Order: sequence, then structure tokens, then C-alpha cells
Amino acid sequence: MSGTIRIHNVDYPVDVRAELEDYGWTRDNWTNPRRFQASSPFRYDKNPSFFVDTDESSEYFGCWSDSAADDPEWRSGNFTKLLAFLRNETYAEAAEYLALKYGEQPEDDALPLRTKKLPNLAQEYRPIALSTLERYKRAEACPYLTGRCVSADVQRMMRVGYDAERKAVVIPWFNADGTLGNVKFRKVAEKTFWYTKGGRPIREMLYGIDIVYRRNVTRACIVEAEIDAMTLMSAGMAAIATGGATFTEDKRRLIVQSPLEEIVIVRDNDRAGRRWRNEIYEALRKDIRISFATIPVVPLSVKDPNEYAQAYGVGALRAVLLRRLRPIATLRGGLCDMM
Repeated sequence: MSGTIRIHNVDYPVDVRAELEDYGWTRDNWTNPRRFQASSPFRYDKNPSFFVDTDESSEYFGCWSDSAADDPEWRSGNFTKLLAFLRNETYAEAAEYLALKYGEQPEDDALPLRTKKLPNLAQEYRPIALSTLERYKRAEACPYLTGRCVSADVQRMMRVGYDAERKAVVIPWFNADGTLGNVKFRKVAEKTFWYTKGGRPIREMLYGIDIVYRRNVTRACIVEAEIDAMTLMSAGMAAIATGGATFTEDKRRLIVQSPLEEIVIVRDNDRAGRRWRNEIYEALRKDIRISFATIPVVPLSVKDPNEYAQAYGVGALRAVLLRRLRPIATLRGGLCDMM
């Protein structure tokens, strides 16, 4: 039996261990049933100083601690905050995910009469002025991203900025029509991130979809993270990103209504990545041509396109994806180049 996690004053029987197992961990230890321990997911951590309370009888069930964290904001927190980080989404979206997955479902006979009512967890969305990005604009490319194989040209195209005060890369998320939907801030010295308040929920967006419309792209790779999409763009490939290992109906609709005629799914090398790939395939297989391309795990244990590019270069990344392309149906040509 699962312990409970409180969300918006409602207790949900969350399977914390099952949720944690979906993600790749470093130096993880699962032997203690009351405590999961691993290297911190929030920073570059050589020692396992991070733990999650998995004792279902504990009042701190699901809470986590990172004893060596420099940022007090990320030294401890509840399970929803951790899951929001792992799923690369806002706190409200992670809370909604848990409520939907673990909340009581109505009886089948009652479904036509009523639908499950969830607490209103998300902030109200309002358009973000493009002028918001001006304070983060810089003439030169961000060294952090350049060092991670994202070219200066791609950074300019995606209007990446830098928050000098908080030492964070600024990654704008644009709507299909080119308006600004949300802004992600990602610290350069750690792995922590946050989104601007009041922005459009990431579950309703696709990173790079504005480029698809602007350049009338008909074939593109789809990946999880923005940096993976920018890495593929730097390798000369069109790419969009879901912003985490979650694929929603809103994201499906954005793809179906776009100029895209084919997508190439490039998953992360972990359990969550396999589930993400399967969700996308099931959601889109009747609407669009689908192919798969995988990142080799050996000789180095790499998780995603960006890690592969850092290890071998963007040219090698492009070559390996073309070589490992597996179409569901016969393709006319290879991956779509950025023109």
C-alpha cells in the first residue's frame, strides 16, 4: 500500500518508489525500503548526498533532502517539487499529474453524467510581452551553451539570453504564432531551473514549434529537452522538444495542425524515455509518419543527444542518428535539414 502525498489539502496514495524508478539516477541505492539515496539530481554531485523518504508510515513520506546543496531553495522539499524537476515542468503541472494519476476515479456508469473535478492548481495564463526578453539579451553567445555544443547561430535563432544576477540561461518558449508563451531559467552551475510566473503551461506547448511554422518544416526530430533540440539544430537537423518526458493532447494537436508530415522520435536512454517514446507513437501513429532514431549507450554511457554531442561532437551525433534511423514506413530521404 502506498503512503499519501498532500496536494491542495487532499491526500493522494502516491507510489513514490515507482515514480522515482522512471528516471535515471547516479550512484543510486534502493536497498533501504525506507530511504532512497542517490547523487543529487539538482547539481553535479560525485557523492550520494541526496535522499527521499520512502517510509510509507512517515509524516515526511516523499520529502527529500540534499545535504550538500549550496542553494537553500534546493536543500529540501516535498515530492511534488522533486517530480516537477524530474518531469521538467511547473509545480502546478506536477501536482495536476499526481492528482489525475492517483485520485479516485468515478465509476464507469457515472462517466457520462459527470467528470472528475480537480482543484484549480495551475496559474492563469496571460500573454508575455516580448520586451521581457530585452533585459536578458546579450551580443555574444552564452559560453555555457556553446560549451555544451549549442552553436551561436542556434542560440540567436532561439533568442536565448542570460540572467547575470541569477547566473541562469534564459530559454524562451514561443507559441506557434511566434508570441512568447513562457520563459525557462536554468542555472549554469547547477541543474536547477524555474519558469516565469503566469506563463503558459509547458504541457500546452512544444519548444521550437514556431520555427516549424516560420520555415515550413515538414520533417523534424522530437526530443525531451530544449538543449537536446538546440543540439540537433546545431548539427543541422530540425527539432522540437516536449520539455520533459510527458506527451499531452495539446502537444499532439500542435504537431497534427503544423506543417510537419513526419517526426523522428529520439528518446532518452532511460525508462522514462521509453515510456515517452511509446506515448508519442500511440498518440500520433494515425496522424503522421513516424520514425525512430536511437542514441548508442556504449562505449560511453550517454543518456541523450546533448551528452552524445559533448562526448563525440555534433557531426558524430548527426551521423549516428542517420545511421540508426528506423522508419515505420518507407521514407523519402533522411532527416530534415535546417535550411
